[in-house]
Amino acid sequence: MRNHEELKLLVKYALLIAMTTVMTMVIQIPTINTNGYLNLGDMVVFVAAFLLGKRGGLIVGGLGSGLADILLGYSHYAPITLIVKGLEGFIAGAILETKVGKRVPLLATVLGAMWMALGYYLAEIFMYGKEPALLGIPGNLAQGLFGAITCLIFIKALNKTRIKI
Repeated sequence: MRNHEELKLLVKYALLIAMTTVMTMVIQIPTINTNGYLNLGDMVVFVAAFLLGKRGGLIVGGLGSGLADILLGYSHYAPITLIVKGLEGFIAGAILETKVGKRVPLLATVLGAMWMALGYYLAEIFMYGKEPALLGIPGNLAQGLFGAITCLIFIKALNKTRIKI
């Protein structure tokens, strides 16, 4: 029985990593200032945090988003993304495990999104300088907040179904 549960968990991780990669790659809006792009992958990172907790958010966020960077030719961002998006999922998952996070899940996803924007800003200071890095913050915040809100809509719809995940 234990092997069956471990296999189910492994499949969940694999599916969510693949979904993060695909959602990151489906729509890409290039950012001129930082040679990066905006995408929809944050939604799945937050879904992983809801379904698998902080560890799942960390693994799915880092690996799924980092893999998308490599496949899209943004390999210079892959190590940064591994850390930033991984911590985005971890932060959201850790907050979702608290009483406050259970009561106000939007707080967990918004704080994860804010970390993501800050994390990329800090990395881009070293890559491009302070001023160009500042120009990336609004887009990253918009991307993260869009992912936070769409995740909550998806989770609410999923909870209304009989699907057990």
